[in-house]
This record gives sequence, structure tokens and C-alpha cells, in this order.
Amino acid sequence: MSEAQVRQAFAEQAKWCHRLGSPFTALLCETLAEQLSAGTSVERRVLAWDGDPLPQGDGLPLRLCGALHSLARSNVSPVLSALYPPAVLPERVQLWQAVRAAFERDYPEFERYLAAAPQTNEVGRSAVLMCGFLTLAARTRLPLRLYELGASAGLNLIPDRYRYRFGTAEWGAPEARPLLAPECAGPAPPVDAPLQIIARRGCDVAPLDLASGVDRERLLSYVWPDQPDRRALLESALGTALKDPPRVERMEAARWVEHTLSGVAAAEPSVRVLYHSIVWNYLPADTQRRISEHLLRCAESATAAHPIAWLRFELDPAVPPASLRLRVWPQGEDQLLAQAQPHGRSVSLLPVAR
Repeated sequence: MSEAQVRQAFAEQAKWCHRLGSPFTALLCETLAEQLSAGTSVERRVLAWDGDPLPQGDGLPLRLCGALHSLARSNVSPVLSALYPPAVLPERVQLWQAVRAAFERDYPEFERYLAAAPQTNEVGRSAVLMCGFLTLAARTRLPLRLYELGASAGLNLIPDRYRYRFGTAEWGAPEARPLLAPECAGPAPPVDAPLQIIARRGCDVAPLDLASGVDRERLLSYVWPDQPDRRALLESALGTALKDPPRVERMEAARWVEHTLSGVAAAEPSVRVLYHSIVWNYLPADTQRRISEHLLRCAESATAAHPIAWLRFELDPAVPPASLRLRVWPQGEDQLLAQAQPHGRSVSLLPVAR
């Protein structure tokens, strides 16, 4: 990619950060878009990026911002750390001077973060996904078997271990942590549904190990530093997940679906649920095609006692910024359940979802 395209990627990421309520990360991306030069080896690697630097491609801006946040969190660069939240928003020149000094030191974090795709595993998305799981349970009265694409560290594979508040409606054990309480509009999801999850599996091309302090820090460093509520949710979910870590398999998404999901149903009546959140647009077109085609083949054998469901929480230009959609076989109807903020901070459930 050209240097201009790299700068455009940072500018586009800045716009997303403004929309999603992170003025600090927006300022950082704007500063990088303007100031990156060939003066250090880190900047040269970034400007000569061999791939798609855009947020919906390789996510180059988030990789570099994640590295800088990791440095700030570890305080190896006190000057940089002092400018990060909860400090007031710094002047652009001051921020660039601290960032440039970090580039000149060429810390190992830059190589590590630039070499791998961002990992967010946004726990707040479980609140939106839970609307779909509850809808499925209410509709089928059957237990669920979960299959998650792009599961990262598996924190959204254990939604039944968290607690939820949707307006005045609540679901989950009183002692469960974290409490996910998105801003809600429209009707509450059917919290009285007989939701039971009896199996769960996930895949990721580069899953994170919850037992690894390095991997846990990687997750935390990708949370935008001026959004402490997201960080608190993540830290709480990590504490819950570490008691019994979910299984996440290292495999390419289409291959995993073809290998794991079959048309042969389990002996016990249940719903097999393939789901994903803010993942689909990052998959290659051929991967999307293979997953869709295999799911349709499996759906041919779906019955009322053994349905197959596809739950998708994804960025959606038709229902911005993101929508929750559900398709269930054997009927095969596709239903728009909700409109939501991509991090799960707000959800508007549609009346038809009841």
C-alpha cells in the first residue's frame, strides 16, 4: 500500500473513534496520520505496510495504538504514560513528541503488535448476543449448543456466566460478574425464557490464552484508554473466565465450520447456534461463501427438535451502526432483532423479537 493509503487508514480510524466515544484515541490516530515520517524504523515499517492498512482490513492503526497503550500501561515511558487518560486530553504537539520518543527507542512492543491482528474480545457484546440467545430459547424451548467464530479468548463464549440488566428486566445469578447493563430502547428481551447452554465451542486464527499474563495484557491494551467502563467489564470477565476457561480452537473460520458443524444432530434435542460479533466483514469473501454454503447444507437436515440458528451481530449500513440478526432453520426465516452500538453499550430491541 502507498504511504497515502496508510495515512488514510489512520484518519478513518480516528473518525470511528470519535463516533464511538474515544477522543483520546481519535487524537492519537489524527496525530499519527499527520506526523508519521521515515525518521525511525518503526515509522518506516508502518508507512511501507505490505497489506491492507484500513480498520476493516489489517487494522494497522489499532495495532500501533495498542502497542503505544501497552507501553503507557507498563510505564516504561513515563513521559508517554503521563499523557494517557485519566490525564486531560493533551496538546497534539506534546503527544507527538512523546510518541516519537517511543518510536526512537524502538521498544519490542512495536514489533509484537505490528505482527499480529488486533484482539479485542469485547465483553459488552455479550449483552447484545444475549438478546438473541434468549429469543432463541423462548422460541424453541430447547437448550443451546454454541459455536462462535472469531472467539479470541472466549469471553463471549460464556454469556450465561454473566449478569444482565435490560432496563428493569434482569437475567443471571445475583452474584455473577460482570454486570452488563446497556442503555436500552424498545422492549426487553424475554428474560423468563428457559435459557440453557449445554455445549460451547469457538475458533480463532490466533486465540489468546487466558492463563497467559502477556495475552491478558494484550486484551487490556486494545481497550481505548479513555473508556474505563470497557476496561472494568473486561477485567471482571477475565476473573470469571479464569475459573473455567472456555475452549477456543486455533483454526481458520471456514475450515472450522466445515470440520465442526455437521448435518448430524446430537441425540438430545437442542439448537445448534453459529454466531459471531463484529467479525464477518473482516473475513475474506471466499471464507464468507464457504461458511454460508456449509451452513445451508447443514440446515437441510434441521428439524423442530434439532434446529440450526445463525446469530449475527455485525456492522450494518442498513441499520447503523450495527444490527443483530437471527436466522433459524427448518423455517429459514431471517429476522432483524435489534440495532446496537458496536461495543454493546446500547441496544434497541425491535418489538418483533418478542
